[in-house]
Amino acid sequence: MISKILIANRGEIALRVLRACKELGIATVAVHSTADADAMHVRLADESVCIGPPPSRDSYLNIHQIVAACEITGADAVHPGYGFLSENAKFAEILEAHDITFIGPTAEHIRIMGDKITAKQTAQELGIPVVPGSDGEVKPENALEVARKIGFPVLIKATAGGGGRGMKVARSEADLEEAVATARTEALAAFGNDAVYMEKYLSKPRHIEIQIVGDGAGNAVHLGERDCSLQRRHQKVWEEANSPALNVDQRMKIGQICADAMKKLKYRGAGTVEFLYENGEFYFIEMNTRLQVEHPITEAITGIDLVHEQIRVASGGGLSVQQEDIVFSGHAIECRINAEDPRTFVPSPGTITHFHAPGGLGVRVDSGAYQGYRIPPYYDSLIGKLIVHGRTRVECMMRLRRVLDEFVIDGIKTTLPLFQDLINNQDIANGDYDIHWLEKHLAATSE
Repeated sequence: MISKILIANRGEIALRVLRACKELGIATVAVHSTADADAMHVRLADESVCIGPPPSRDSYLNIHQIVAACEITGADAVHPGYGFLSENAKFAEILEAHDITFIGPTAEHIRIMGDKITAKQTAQELGIPVVPGSDGEVKPENALEVARKIGFPVLIKATAGGGGRGMKVARSEADLEEAVATARTEALAAFGNDAVYMEKYLSKPRHIEIQIVGDGAGNAVHLGERDCSLQRRHQKVWEEANSPALNVDQRMKIGQICADAMKKLKYRGAGTVEFLYENGEFYFIEMNTRLQVEHPITEAITGIDLVHEQIRVASGGGLSVQQEDIVFSGHAIECRINAEDPRTFVPSPGTITHFHAPGGLGVRVDSGAYQGYRIPPYYDSLIGKLIVHGRTRVECMMRLRRVLDEFVIDGIKTTLPLFQDLINNQDIANGDYDIHWLEKHLAATSE
């Protein structure tokens, strides 16, 4: 059994993992940059180690420093959270070479799913439905031939991409050359790799993802879906479980396809299989081999603690549940609270002068923020997640409206006003939205 876990992350996810460790009686080590010395997870951990100055490359992405912190403290496992080194195959390999357990999938599976082309090919082989597209990398000289075969409009995407970078739409042949060139340039700048591939561009899809957990020995389960269609610049803003667009049969069918695929792959730990969904059809887009930001809404409707499952599997204990044990109860919504201007989305670091989190039945706030905490300007602007659960979607929405009025964060700008706008929108109330809806709404309300 794992006895001491080093949490190789910061912010609300570091605090989330720390809480799970304490519930399991496992000692914790927090690592932090000099900018995060007063962070809540550092205050609450059993031990803490400063691993460098504020820039991520010198601290949270510094593998040497993190391994050294493990050796100094005697940590026998590392939980990477999400972001930073969570999907870094080299990091997983180095930890294993030092007899330190990586709480996540194997380096091989991280590598396979980290490349979009390889991931798509693997998904096809495992029986997962995919978006019609190129068989592999697309070069400028064969782009037109491939696009004609797929049919316009097409989407050009970086093979090593994420967060919308290296992604361009070509709606006609006239747009194609520039779209491919721009996507390759962006991909090279962002990821050091200019390889791109091509897919059919779906006009009004939803973003549906399936949560899975595997034990690495051929057993795997799915925990239903999350609807992450409300996005801005390909960044998720509001997530729901279950999706307003799916029925029970659709949920169980696509969930079982994903669980069966992970059994064949002998996948270890938590992961998310992501799809575009349009006109009743699912199209695989990628797999995230880590815990997702939005995992709490799955926990709310299943009662299963995903971090507990990750640690249990990494310890060799296997899964705590079988598919027939999993029951979906009610509806949950997560709002990502960012330290940003709610209209321009410009980051708003600074000191929180007043912080009051809402409470009550079915309310959860995951945040490392507190009154007097200074949000540093060096990292992602996510400062908290508001998760609300109800017996029905209507009850959940009513509860969310109430808690948004209670949530107070002063001293900085946050995205709370955005959610107060969305909760009163009729399309949102009806569950009638797709991945383009939010950007169109924001454009219309800014005029």
